[in-house]
Formats: sequence, structure tokens, C-alpha cells
Amino acid sequence: MENIASYIKEHKSRFIDELIDLLKIPSVSADSAYSQDVWNTAKAIEVKLQEAGCDLVEICETPGYPVVYAEKIIDPELPTVLVYGHYDVQPPDPVSLWTSDPFEPIIKKTELHPEGAIFARGACDDKGQMYMHVKAVEFMIKNNCLPCNVKFMIEGEEEVGSANLGWFVERNHDKLKNDVILISDTGMIANDTPSITTGLRGLSYVEVEVTGPNRDLHSGLYGGAVANPINILTKMIASLHDENNHITIPGFYDKVEELSIEERAAMAEAPFSLDAYKNALNIKDVYGEKGYSTNERNSIRPTLDVNGIWGGYIGEGAKTVIASKAHAKISMRLVPDQDWKEITTLFKKHFESLAPEAVTVKVTPHHGGQAYVTPIESIGYQAASKAYEKTFSKTPIPQRSGGSIPIVALFEKELESKTILMGFGLDSDAIHSPNEHFGIWNYLKGIETIPYFYKYFTELSK
Repeated sequence: MENIASYIKEHKSRFIDELIDLLKIPSVSADSAYSQDVWNTAKAIEVKLQEAGCDLVEICETPGYPVVYAEKIIDPELPTVLVYGHYDVQPPDPVSLWTSDPFEPIIKKTELHPEGAIFARGACDDKGQMYMHVKAVEFMIKNNCLPCNVKFMIEGEEEVGSANLGWFVERNHDKLKNDVILISDTGMIANDTPSITTGLRGLSYVEVEVTGPNRDLHSGLYGGAVANPINILTKMIASLHDENNHITIPGFYDKVEELSIEERAAMAEAPFSLDAYKNALNIKDVYGEKGYSTNERNSIRPTLDVNGIWGGYIGEGAKTVIASKAHAKISMRLVPDQDWKEITTLFKKHFESLAPEAVTVKVTPHHGGQAYVTPIESIGYQAASKAYEKTFSKTPIPQRSGGSIPIVALFEKELESKTILMGFGLDSDAIHSPNEHFGIWNYLKGIETIPYFYKYFTELSK
């Protein structure tokens, strides 16, 4: 492993160029207009895994987009690491807020990335981080230092809830058999403060529709006499939080895991500047549930947010109508012990109860997943910690994330193995937002660090 730094230096330009080529393919899984691009991305990854030296590489069809599977088995008696990642990306909208084309990657220097960052949709989430693993395995195979077996499972539907990954996993237990699952789809505190994500929030995602009259109405002739679905919807949404920003759905908090004072104190020791946080977002103050810090609000507490809302006339100029319908998309981030299906049912029952008789309400669940916590006593966590110590010369801080990777809990249930989350992105990398980017230093540091995980995991497994 000791020549990994020189290998990266020798192949740096190629590593960057290969990632840029991958980022040029608009693999937006949420929009059927990009269907062929999603498939093209799967095929591109198939080729790169073959070039990396995997013995078996195949595109496995599912009822939706395919899973790219690959393996390099050097000895069945040795441990097996299963790498999970995804090749699909979020829609680039709103494109007008990007400073460059989201699918024409460019490299720019920033304050946090003085060596440059690649700006493109999917740069950090998750093509850049997924591809670190392909290059890390390439190094180990080419230099004959792969210490254990490796398998890859790269899917194309993570950004739409991994609807068919469960279908694939349930039918391929033997193929996917492993000793630990390794994922890079998270971040770390800072480039000089490595951290390992030990917890993920769960998710319930729904769409709501409020319907009033059977057609759009003249707001002068009918205003004040007929319920306006947009007015009603906004009132209903506003009532979902009280004056302390506590969620008002009955039963919502019944199973919420409450951390001890000691655990909360340990979390507070992680480096964090509230002023820097506000400055980065250009906000005057933070906002959230009373009684909790910013880092607690976005990691160990459940939330409810409107992700989109629409209805009526939104074109140029004026059109005085009362809309027939109003819509919103709502996500709830959940914490350990909250069941996403149960929360979805509670939301539906409560939201429907808020509507006056003058309108009808429809709640459509989309997707969700359970929260997940990785024990820091596990061999996998210890191996990851040692790997970061080796390349960062610092012990990483265990940290819970506010994000969700719904399939992680599924992996533990179906494959009976723990997941280790080795992320190399930063909170400032604007994932899911305009101008998403991934630092070149972070990309290469990931490639450098990952092989040491294999080394230490193999040694600790003996």
C-alpha cells in the first residue's frame, strides 16, 4: 500500500479525466427523458470496472434501472468487502442558478478547495465518491496488493428511493455475500478534520394534493365564496409545526430515540463555527426546534420540510384565478426507532384531518427508509478509523449525519452485515443544489485512504 501516493501522482490527470467523462452523462433517474443516459452510465461503469481488473463484471437488469455488479475473488477464505454506490444523479434544476453547465464539468479553485474542485451534477453525490473506489481497487489489483476479496454493487435509482434495489438484493443473497459493506456517499467535517458517519436519518417522502372547485375560477366572481386550495394548503402546512418548531403530528415523537446528556456533550466537542455556518449560507440566524443545537437539529432530531409547492398561475404577468388544485412535496427525516411506514401513515391520517369540508385531500406516499446507526466497536469502524489515521495523521471523529441512505438498513436485514460510511465530501459541496462540486484533493485523498481500509479490515478479521 505504501506506493499508493506515487501511483496517484502518476495517474492523477487520468483519474480526473475519467471522472469528468462520467459526469458529462446526464444520468437523471427522476426524469424519463434521461432514461438512455442512465443506461449509458451503467455501461460506462461496466467498462471501467473491467479495466480496473475485476474478473466478473455484469449489468444486472431489474424492473427499473440496472445494477452494475463486479467482483475480484482472490481467495474464498479471505474476507469480502462489498462496495455500494450509485451512478444516478439529482435533476439539475434550477439550471439558471448554475454558474456553468451542470453536465459540462469545469474545474475551479475555491476558498475551501485551493487545488480546485470539479463543478458538475453528481460530482460529489455520488459519481465522484463512488469512482474513488473503482480507482482504489484498480491500484490494489495492478500492484498485486489487494488483501481480500471485493465486490461492487452500483445502482441507478438511489435518487428516487432505490425502489428496485431491494428486489435485486432479495434475489441475490449468495452473489452479494460479504463481511462488510463499504459506502462513500457521505461527508466529513473538514479537510483537516476527518470524520466517519456513524448514523443516518430515515426518510418518509410524500406528495399532497388539495382540490377545491372542479375548475379554475375567476377570483373576482368567486373570491371569498369558494375555498381557495392554495390558501388551504398553506394553512395546513403551517399547522404542521408549533411555535417551538415542534412537529404537531400526533404520535410522531413516540418512538424517537433520545440521546443522553453525555452523548450530546460528546457531539458538541466536534469543531463547529455557527458564524461560519451562517456566512456560508448567507443567513442572519439559524432556525429550528427549540432546545437543540444546530448540529443536533440536523442529525439526531426528526424533521418535516416542504420540498416543493405549486398551484394556480405562475407565468409572466397576471391571471386572476382561484386554482382548482394545489400541490406540495413533503419529506420527513427520521431518527432511530421511528418506522418510516408508520410515520407515513400518521402523516396521512393527520393531514387529511386538517382539511375543511370545502376541499378534498389526497396523500400519495413515494418512498422512504429506516434510520441506521453503525457501532463504533465494530471491526469495520476500527479499520476505517485506522485508514483515516494513516492518511490524515489524525483520528477521525464519529459523527451522525442528517442525510438518508434508505437501503443501508435493508442491507443489514437482508445481507446481515454492517455498513461503514467513509465519506470525503464537505457540507459546502452543494449536493442536490446548483453548483454541486467535489474537491480534487478530496477525490484523490479518498483514493489514497480506501486501500488502507482493506488492509486493516483484513488484518483485524484474522
